[in-house]
Amino acid sequence: MDWDWNFVWEIMPTLIQGVKITILATLLGSVLAAIVGLGIALARRSPNKALSRGVGWVAEFIRGTPLLVQLYFIFYVLPDIGILLPPLVAGAIGLGLHYGTYTAEVYRAGIDNVPRGQWEAAKACNLSARQTWSHIIIPQAIPPMIPALANYFIAMFKETPLLSAITVLELMNQAKSVANTYYRYLEPITLVGAFFLAISLISVVLLRWLERRYGKIER
Repeated sequence: MDWDWNFVWEIMPTLIQGVKITILATLLGSVLAAIVGLGIALARRSPNKALSRGVGWVAEFIRGTPLLVQLYFIFYVLPDIGILLPPLVAGAIGLGLHYGTYTAEVYRAGIDNVPRGQWEAAKACNLSARQTWSHIIIPQAIPPMIPALANYFIAMFKETPLLSAITVLELMNQAKSVANTYYRYLEPITLVGAFFLAISLISVVLLRWLERRYGKIER
């Protein structure tokens, strides 16, 4: 099958719409993952053993099951108990929860990296737990985490094609729709790879800058 540039320009608006949805799903998932990850990290440091162990077990369970299975559960199983979510919302929640369990480990490592003297100084200054976390610990812990968090968010972006399984009209789903409509797979699937490659390369440049600015990522 020969490459057809006229066909490429014809399907480009549809694919660009898919790119927008892909980026939106990644951004929504990233925000949720950052929040969920911080919540898990703080909960696992709780003196309440039941809370700490319970949250830890849930995080391990999510990490130990495939993202695709979780997406199917959120979109296809939850409606059976009355929780019906739009595809994009379900996809963003699935991405955010799944990667939140990984970012939690990044937060945990960053918090543990804060010198113990900082905790003791906060206690000596009679700061409350909230003040200690918000003014002393988190501002020091987060900057070194940024490159590692960015690395996970790039990985999340490359997993968004899984959202096509729950009917999200992201890039891969749009490409499959075009291919099945016109019975031409060369151009749409090749363009999907090109879009992902281009955006990933831009993200890698940003990631390298973050590495230089905030330190090397733990691999």
